[in-house]
Amino acid sequence: MNLKVMEMNTAPNGAAENPNRALWEKGDFTEIAAFMRQSGEAVVESLGLKPPLRALDLGCGDGTTALPLALLGANVMGVDIARNLVEAGNKRAAEAGLKRLKFHEGDACNLDGVNDDSFDLTLSVFGAMFAPKPFDVAKEMVRVTKPGGRIIMGNWIPNDPTFVSQLLKISSAFTPAPPEGFVSPMTWGMESHILERFGQAGIAKENISMMTDTYYFAHSEKSPTEFIELFEKFYGPTMNAVDAARNNGKEEELHDQLVELAKAHNKSNAGTFIPATFMRVTVNV
Repeated sequence: MNLKVMEMNTAPNGAAENPNRALWEKGDFTEIAAFMRQSGEAVVESLGLKPPLRALDLGCGDGTTALPLALLGANVMGVDIARNLVEAGNKRAAEAGLKRLKFHEGDACNLDGVNDDSFDLTLSVFGAMFAPKPFDVAKEMVRVTKPGGRIIMGNWIPNDPTFVSQLLKISSAFTPAPPEGFVSPMTWGMESHILERFGQAGIAKENISMMTDTYYFAHSEKSPTEFIELFEKFYGPTMNAVDAARNNGKEEELHDQLVELAKAHNKSNAGTFIPATFMRVTVNV
C-alpha cells in the first residue's frame, strides 16, 4: 500500500453529512488528549508489535496512539472525521519528524479509497465506537485488515462505575433524548453487540476475544476541577450537555456533579490521575 497515493482518496463520499463531524469539530479534543498520552503509549507497547508493518488508527484524534505506533517503526495511517484533529495530527507528526505517519480526513463507516487487505493492524481506541453505523464500522475494519492481521478496539463500557462511563452518563441526563434510530456508542462495550457486529462482518466467534483494561487520564499540573473545565470547553458530548443545561438553568448542577465525579476518582494528591475501565477487543482476521 502506498500511503502517498491513498492520501488523495481517503476522504469518503458524503463525509460532510456525518453528524459526528460537527460533534468532534465543535471543541478541541487535543486539550483532552493531553491527559491521555501516557496511556496511549502503554496501549501501543502492550500490543507487542514487530515492525515493519502497516497500521491504521481509526478515529485517531491528533495521534495519541498513532504517534507511538510510528515511533515503534510502523507505517501508520491515521483517519479521523474531524478536520481540526487531522491538521493537529499532521503537525505533531511533522514536529516529530515521522515521515511514516500521515493523518487523513475520513469516516469510520465508509473508508472510501482504502483498499481491501491494506493493514496488518487496525487500531481504534475510543474512536470508531462513536461512529453512527456500528455494523458498517465492523465491516470496514475487517475489509481493510489483511488476513492474518489483527483489529484492536478500546471501547468504554455502559454503566461501568469508573470515570468516563459515568461522565457520559451524567452528561446524557442533561441532554435531550437522541433522535430515533440513534445507536449508543456505549453498546461497543457490550460483549453481545461486539460478537454480533463482527459476526456479520464474517468473523467467527472464536476469533474474537475481550477483556477489561484500564486507561489513565494523567496530568501533573492540572487539578480534577480544571480537568472537568476542559471537558466542558472542548469535549463535544460534554459541551452539548453544558449547552442544554444552560438553557434549562442547570449548568451549575451539571458542573458540580462532574467535578464531584472527577474528585472522587482522582488517585493523585497533586494534579490529576484518574483511572477508567474499558473493554479491550481483539479480533483475529
